[in-house]
Amino acid sequence: MQKELRHGLRTWIEIDKKAVKHNYNIFRNYIGKDCKMLSVVKSNAYGHNLVEFAHEQEKLGADFLGVDSVREAMALRKDGIKIPILVLGYTLPEMIAEASKKNISITVSNFESLSALIQTKEKIKIHIKVDTGMFRHGFGEEDVPKVLEKLKKNKYISLEGLFTHFSMSKDPNYPTYTKSQIEKFNRSKEVFIKAGYSPICHTGATSGTLLFKEAHFDMVRVGIGLYGIWPSEESKLFFEDKFSLKPILSWKTIVSEIKKINKDSRVGYDGAGVAKRNSSIAICPIGYWHGYPRALSNIGYVLINGQKAKILGRVCMDIIIVDVTDIKNMKVGDEVVIIGKSKNTEITADEISILLGGSTYELLTRINPLIKRFYV
Repeated sequence: MQKELRHGLRTWIEIDKKAVKHNYNIFRNYIGKDCKMLSVVKSNAYGHNLVEFAHEQEKLGADFLGVDSVREAMALRKDGIKIPILVLGYTLPEMIAEASKKNISITVSNFESLSALIQTKEKIKIHIKVDTGMFRHGFGEEDVPKVLEKLKKNKYISLEGLFTHFSMSKDPNYPTYTKSQIEKFNRSKEVFIKAGYSPICHTGATSGTLLFKEAHFDMVRVGIGLYGIWPSEESKLFFEDKFSLKPILSWKTIVSEIKKINKDSRVGYDGAGVAKRNSSIAICPIGYWHGYPRALSNIGYVLINGQKAKILGRVCMDIIIVDVTDIKNMKVGDEVVIIGKSKNTEITADEISILLGGSTYELLTRINPLIKRFYV
């Protein structure tokens, strides 16, 4: 990216629009023309910028967008998003009127929410969520007749969709539990159909979409895959010879200072980093406030001029210190890659998550939303 575009920024994120299109087309072609695509943009589009990513998905042809809250959905409507939006998370009763006004569909997953909805007398589209074995939100199979009874008595509520969420769909070697969830969902679906409803049925998120074609139904909900991240190593191994996903996010900062230190110098807070030789170190203006995990102290690394530079000492609130002893021709202002490519070397979000013993989902969604994202 041209330097003038990031003028005044010490850290920034670049989103590759070509990779966004590539990933969208992978899933669109995989599900076929008769299945709808719901692009999941919740949680600031998994850290990639809610509004801009939603616009990209709308331009590419997504049928629905999935968000976590009515407030996220309202932000999209305010910025001109026209396509249907489904709130996947819990909706507070006081937000029902706003959802109705902005033509936002909401999830209903318990009788308390259904009663609150009935009492408001707002015209609104809903998706009923049934719990088939995740044991989070959702009506039990035994609740379905009572749900239908309440729906039939209400003229304001329009049943637009019916869905569930899989809990163990990421490993193709262990399909049994997911298949049992599909069976349970089918039973509930049949009850709704016999009662005269024709809801949009959807069950598969990224892994369910990839690994269980019988779970495509009328629509799929693709999240992490659109951002170029495989939902699991098992799914990646199963599919990578068939097609590739391209990570769309690069996270960068700069070198703000360079200095030389002696062997055995103790670096950073509590002297947690120790120089094992006479060393050159670089200071970079990024830290855990920005979303760079403190747990990477002394184990993480960044890329400078195509070479790895290890974190030395504690990750601070706004600063990291890296060992650049073996990197030649460095200067203040040089680009530092946190996630992404530097020349022929790459560090991925998955690699960082493995170092942390954590989740790529968590790493990406915790990147500070105030950091500027450039769609390039």
